Amino acid sequence: MVSPALRTKRKSPENDTASADRPARLLAWYDRHRRRLPWRAAAGERSDPYRVWLSEIMLQQTTVKAVGPYFEKFITRWPDVAALGRAALDDVLRMWAGLGYYSRARNLHACAVAVLRDHGGRFPDTEEGLRALPGIGPYTAAAIAAIAFDRRTMPVDGNIERVVSRMFAVEETLPRAKPRIQELAPTLLGPTRAGDSAQALMDLGASICSPKKPACALCPFAEDCAARARGDQETFPRKAPKKTGALRRGAAFVVTRGDELLVRSRPEKGLLGGMTEVPGSDWLAAQEDDAALAQAPRLPAMTRWHRKAGVVTHVFTHFPLELVVYTAQVPARTKAPSGMRFVPVATLAEEALPNVMRKVVAHGLMVD
Repeated sequence: MVSPALRTKRKSPENDTASADRPARLLAWYDRHRRRLPWRAAAGERSDPYRVWLSEIMLQQTTVKAVGPYFEKFITRWPDVAALGRAALDDVLRMWAGLGYYSRARNLHACAVAVLRDHGGRFPDTEEGLRALPGIGPYTAAAIAAIAFDRRTMPVDGNIERVVSRMFAVEETLPRAKPRIQELAPTLLGPTRAGDSAQALMDLGASICSPKKPACALCPFAEDCAARARGDQETFPRKAPKKTGALRRGAAFVVTRGDELLVRSRPEKGLLGGMTEVPGSDWLAAQEDDAALAQAPRLPAMTRWHRKAGVVTHVFTHFPLELVVYTAQVPARTKAPSGMRFVPVATLAEEALPNVMRKVVAHGLMVD
């Protein structure tokens, strides 16, 4: 740990005369250590805006490891934005199922439609033009502009946020620190290779400047980092305590007709919009089991509801959820209630089932 006296003698990293060569050091490090990612162009090659955009949308709130297989499936099925723009939304949702945050899939499709309809299948090459498209916010617009079109801008994702907050010891807590971090990040841009600079900082945060136990000795900014000089780099970025929403409770109803399962589609707007689910109750805080069970679907000749042992748990961004699962069987010729349908259990993989519903179905079909 560096003493307080030594800390006061150190110059601010943003004003240090050594700062001029930081962009060059960053790019030299990147040229040696860049990650190989399925959406990333090889050194010296021009990036494909479609692949950059698709990967950035998929990577929101998700890890590189989780995104890889989905990216490959999408590229194989829809190799360019025009193909995706002509696809049916239901097909896109099915392909997306399991990746989470399903509003991204709806926005992805809407954006592809807009690029095909309004821009002849070519993405705008400016941040302003990109931000006018559905589902593209300030960060994603900056990332596409920099990586695909080499516009001199610096997108700030979680990895870059961590690198910058540590280098400059940004004391404000997130999210209040974001404007300051946005102001400091472009100081790491050189006159050229904006896209490589952005990807270099992303890689640096992912591989060296990790949340826990960063490998500071391997960092090209080791001597520049204010937090490292103080010895408290793992405490950055500063974060305000998380607010956890109240637990919500509900019931899910797994109804089988031979080897078929009763499902329905959720409303297009709202949480898990347009996705497939088994019938269920509202999800409410402090909901009693009897109140949830009263919302069960009514089918003729249905056997009694059987309550499965245990509950299915799932955590959304703003609240945790507990679902009691009830099962029932109906005769072979039973018709589905209005707005619902029976689908073969064998083809459930082709349905747009979100992860919470995958858990419910697995729990409901499990033999007691």
